[in-house]
Parts: sequence; structure tokens; C-alpha cells
Amino acid sequence: MKRGKRVWQRMLTIVCLGVFIYSGSAIGLELFGYYQNRQVLAKAQSMYGHEQGMNENREPGTIRTSFDELRKVNDDIVGWINMKDTMIQYPIVQSRDNAFYLTRNYLKNDTRAGSIFMDYRNDVLHESPNTVVYGHRMRDGSMFAGLTNYLKKDFFDGHRTFQYDTLYQSYEAEIFAVYETTVDFDYIQTDFQDLGEYAHYLQAVRKKSIYQTKTDVSTDDLILTLSTCDHVLAPKNGRLVVQAKLKKVY
Repeated sequence: MKRGKRVWQRMLTIVCLGVFIYSGSAIGLELFGYYQNRQVLAKAQSMYGHEQGMNENREPGTIRTSFDELRKVNDDIVGWINMKDTMIQYPIVQSRDNAFYLTRNYLKNDTRAGSIFMDYRNDVLHESPNTVVYGHRMRDGSMFAGLTNYLKKDFFDGHRTFQYDTLYQSYEAEIFAVYETTVDFDYIQTDFQDLGEYAHYLQAVRKKSIYQTKTDVSTDDLILTLSTCDHVLAPKNGRLVVQAKLKKVY
């Protein structure tokens, strides 16, 4: 009887030890993945050149010199986003679909963090009324996890604008809508049949926003939509959306 009890206790100890080692290894691999991702993105940040004004020698439709070094690495890079007091300071890539960069960084290497990527339907040269950019919500605060800060009114009030650059233009983006939704709401619509449909869309997103801002957004304006996963309304189909009006800087 005692011998059987000892055998059972040893088996239980071995199982518990195995679970501990497996869990520890999984956590270690996850942390290492976060570290690698930060190192890769830090390299991108060192390569991006911030233009301080209009380049008078640049012809319309030519790529800005600030992207030269990055595009030597990957010509899928189409933009840059920088949001103060968050970790969001990243290149924006674009592929022929919305799946490729879900699990690849801007070097096209596999990673759980994926990339910050633009909807394949958008075109940074011939811009749609609504440009849509996606990113994962990583547990270490990287990628688009920083968008959750905008659910706090104090943060929202103090960070109404952020920098958004494309290959051809630099913008100040002024946030006018923040909300949690599901994929049933077509907030990622990029083009519209007419101005009436666009006006209806703008009215719908304003209505969903948790903040009612005084930012004037009309059908004459271009907007930027930032999208990340959110589990409040639905485990798989929930989304957190931040939308901003674009104002050309240079």
C-alpha cells in the first residue's frame, strides 16, 4: 500500500515538473520573441529619416528620401507611423493581400507579432477616402497594443494627434473617433460609390465613438483607420478602432 502511494507521488511529481518545464519554456520563448521583435524594429527606426520640410527638388509622385534606406531592405514599405508616449513608431508595409504580414515582420521573417500593414486595397499614391492600417495587439505593449491607451479619456485628451507618413506625403493625423466593435461593422471600407455613401459612413463611425469630438470631418477629407484585435465584444471578431482626419504637413 505504501509502495503504491510512493509510486503515485513520484509520478505526480514528474508530471508537475514536466508541466513546470513546459510552461517555463513557453514563457521563455515568448519573451525571446518579444526581444527579437524589438531589436528588429529598433533597426528600422534607425534607418528611417525624418524630413523636416518640403524637398523643393522632389518631383510630384517621387518617393521621399526619408524612405530610401528602408526600401533598400524591403520595397513593400509604404509608410511610417509615430504615436507619442506609446511604442508605436513603426514602418508600414503592404502586400497583395491582408494575410502575408499577419505573421511576418518587415524583413519578411516569420514572427507572431507580424507587422503594421496597410490594407491591400489602398494606394499611397492615389489615396482612397479611407486608408486602413492593421496591427496585432501584443502583450508586451508592442505593435498596436498602444491603441488601448485611447480608451482612457485623459490619454485621449492629451494625444489627439500623431504623425503619419507615406512614401509621398507627411500628415498630421487628428483623432476624431475611438470605439470597440466587431467585424460585422464595415469600418474597413476604403472606397465609396459617391459622396453620400461616404457621408453616411462618417456619420456612422462618429455615432459609434466613445468620444464626441469637435473635429470637423467632411467628405472632402481623407481619413486614416487604425485597427487591432479586441476581446471585449467578441473573442475572435472584436476590434478596437482609432480613426483620424489627415492634414498634409508637407
